[in-house]
Amino acid sequence: MLSVIPPMTQLNTPYPSTAYLTGFLRSRDIEAQQVDLALALVLQLLTPECLTKVRELALALPEAHRSASVNAFLDHFARYRQTIAPAIAFLQGRDATLCHRIAGRGFLPEGPRFALLDAFEDDSGDALGWAFGALGQQYRARHLATLYLNDIADVLRYAVDARFEFVRYGESLAGSQASFDALADALAAPPNLIDTLLQQLTLHAMQEHQPTLVLLSVPLPGAVYAALRIAQTIKLHQPRVAVCLGGGYVNTELRSLGELRLFDFVDMVTLDAGERLVRSFVRVDGAVKYINWAEPDVAFDDVGTPTWDGLPLHDYLSLLDMFNPMHRLWSDGRWNKLTVAHGCYWKKCSFCDVSLDYISRYDAATATTLVDRIERIIAETGQTGFHFVDEAAPPKALKAMAEEILRRQLQLTWWGNIRFEKTFTPDLCELLAESGCIAMSGGLEVASDRLLTLMQKGVTVAQVARVTQGFARAGVLVHAYLMYGFPTQTVQDTVDALEYVRQLFENGCIHSGFFHRFACTVHSPVGMNPSAYGVTLLPLSPGGFAQNDVGFVDPTGTDHNLLGRGLKKAIYNYMHGVGLEEDVRSWFDLPKCPKPQVKKRDRPGLGLIASD
Repeated sequence: MLSVIPPMTQLNTPYPSTAYLTGFLRSRDIEAQQVDLALALVLQLLTPECLTKVRELALALPEAHRSASVNAFLDHFARYRQTIAPAIAFLQGRDATLCHRIAGRGFLPEGPRFALLDAFEDDSGDALGWAFGALGQQYRARHLATLYLNDIADVLRYAVDARFEFVRYGESLAGSQASFDALADALAAPPNLIDTLLQQLTLHAMQEHQPTLVLLSVPLPGAVYAALRIAQTIKLHQPRVAVCLGGGYVNTELRSLGELRLFDFVDMVTLDAGERLVRSFVRVDGAVKYINWAEPDVAFDDVGTPTWDGLPLHDYLSLLDMFNPMHRLWSDGRWNKLTVAHGCYWKKCSFCDVSLDYISRYDAATATTLVDRIERIIAETGQTGFHFVDEAAPPKALKAMAEEILRRQLQLTWWGNIRFEKTFTPDLCELLAESGCIAMSGGLEVASDRLLTLMQKGVTVAQVARVTQGFARAGVLVHAYLMYGFPTQTVQDTVDALEYVRQLFENGCIHSGFFHRFACTVHSPVGMNPSAYGVTLLPLSPGGFAQNDVGFVDPTGTDHNLLGRGLKKAIYNYMHGVGLEEDVRSWFDLPKCPKPQVKKRDRPGLGLIASD
């Protein structure tokens, strides 16, 4: 079996699904290998030889259709060709001393992405001094090199494939697309430069590993197009090899699959964890058939230890898109990804797919088993950084894990995702920090007690403030997931929520955040019982392919698109310490914006915590 990470996922660390599958299969004495074609494709694109081919395509564009990025690339092509290999080596950690030349801003060509730096220039004329200071040469250089790669990505998008992005390749073709038509048309089109490179990489992997079954793990819509290009290549050149499609995207969007054309590319579409392949779609006698064998899922204690054997751990790129120290953990550095438990111990939030296996089937391993896995992964990779990727890591399990780490005197660096619930006392925060915890992310969501109750989040705003303050005082960075557009959310709710968020930043309780628009999904409590949330669902689009997001009518009539622009602008500034003294109404472009009804605290450091 060959497990494949298709383009595009992450560039700084392997997406963990293939490591889990490979570790599980090997624990059952099944010959299994893995390959990351997302990383391989990017590293193939970012070479002098490939950039020369991109230049030829860019020159073929009519001058009137060339973007600023394309023009800058053509004007400075010689420097791009000369610097691409050194820049990649630097981002891989192979040539750290190059940071001095990159940070000096005389080495890399600078396209339109660098224009944003002018807005951050300080009194000395240093655009990044405020962010990195005198001791931040490595971080400064990494940020500049990331801007340089983003400029090249813009060129690839204009000159090669309009759908290209480093992490969301062709996302619009697959995300909530009830019809397979757009994907079918794209897959039937003549291959472009990127398609051709991916085809070559696929054939090389097939030749090297000689699999009889290929597992394509597709976590997000932005990996579907490339996954099916891989499957297309396999079916063309080695039609006897079976191909199975699975992963997070399949688990959420293809549960009512009826599209026959998908099976021209794959033999099987499997749901949920996929270790037993017991819940799968196949094509039989010209129809899509769902097969569910009555076998129990593999217990989390018995799934084996993830392995990164076969993946080029030293080739990943440590990128730095954001200055914010918490926010950049997602792209900066290579982390061993692991889960504390399968599923969610809370599984009540009304916006979440609580009826699906990856949420509803909660199953935890003992602390001994978990730390045994940690030790085996450290022995294999030589790296002690861990990102626990649970939907919400259970506090009791984290406490037991931390105590076991300390008992064994292991030196780890780790972070994860939690619910900001009252079990995370200051003492527990200190214990987790002592065991190596450096950051936590969690859902504050709407920052409104009324709406938190409606969505059955099980927390209050004041409780979140106490928990986040406890982590912050223990030296742990805190990221808040934030939401807007939830059913019945009004303009007043949104303004109040931003004021709560401003106070949390001002008092040092949270250090990073991200606002995303609420999307109603068919498997969530809102999607299954919309009347309980005061909304009416719109009919699903006809088609037998992806069905997940469903439109709805909210009687409040709030313009969430307009509010969203203000929220995202505010949170970006707050993460950089800017605008925390401003009235939150200033972020919204509204003819009449209501005054926040949240009280401001006179005593610094108390903030929301005094409100309970």
